[in-house]
Amino acid sequence: ILDEVGYIPFDKLSSQLLFNVISNSYEQQSVIITSNLEFGRWNDIFRDDRLTAALIDRLVRHAHILGFTGPSYRYREAILARGNGEMIDS
Repeated sequence: ILDEVGYIPFDKLSSQLLFNVISNSYEQQSVIITSNLEFGRWNDIFRDDRLTAALIDRLVRHAHILGFTGPSYRYREAILARGNGEMIDS
C-alpha cells in the first residue's frame, strides 16, 4: 500500500526504486496506491516521461480505479469532532 503518492516529489533514484517495486509486483501481487493527483500530473512527481508512462502502464493494466471528488474527509471529521460545526482555520 502506497499512500499519498505525489505529496512529495521523488528524486531520480527514488523514482527508479519505486518503478522496480511496481515492476516486480506486476501481475504477481496486489498494489494499492492513493494519490490526490490525476495521472496526467504524475510526471510532476517522477520527473521522467518514460518512467512515468511505464509506471502508469503497469499500474492500470488490471486496475480498479476509484475516483473521488468533494470536500476532505479529514476536514469534515475535524469539524464534527469539535461538535459545534464551526469552520476550522487552516
